[in-house]
Amino acid sequence: MSKSNNTINKTGGLAPLDRQQLSEPLRRLIDFFEHLTEQTVADMPRFYAGDAYFKDPFNEVHRVEDIARIFAEMFHQVNNPRFVVHTAFQSGQQVFMAWDFLFEMKRFKVGQVQCIKGSSHLQLNQNGLVQSHRDYWDTAEELYEKIPMLGGLMRWLKKQAG
Repeated sequence: MSKSNNTINKTGGLAPLDRQQLSEPLRRLIDFFEHLTEQTVADMPRFYAGDAYFKDPFNEVHRVEDIARIFAEMFHQVNNPRFVVHTAFQSGQQVFMAWDFLFEMKRFKVGQVQCIKGSSHLQLNQNGLVQSHRDYWDTAEELYEKIPMLGGLMRWLKKQAG
């Protein structure tokens, strides 16, 4: 099993991901996500199997075309979306990545960069293509709490439950 591909720096934060320790296919996949644009979404079949499975808190689909559609819609839902991968592990066909999703909302807090912290578990097939992609992130803390009025309700509910 690979060790973490980043280290703790002197301030206690994560140092940048050491990409040289990653396999070439994983480096290309991370580069694809970190430089994803509305136009490059069309390149997804270069990285995903045709019958790939994808699940996140809002979607569950079973074809690369549907996965590409989800990522293409992201560019219409928010402004300036981008991913920054800061941790990556690979053991055989299993990949784990931790990332920040940075974006600006279209209707409120315009121009203010928002950040959702999440992770992905990927399973690669024998050809090195993503066969399964599962994203994990907390919709309440990472998204709903940032929305006016709904955010106040979510913070109040969290306090009541705690």
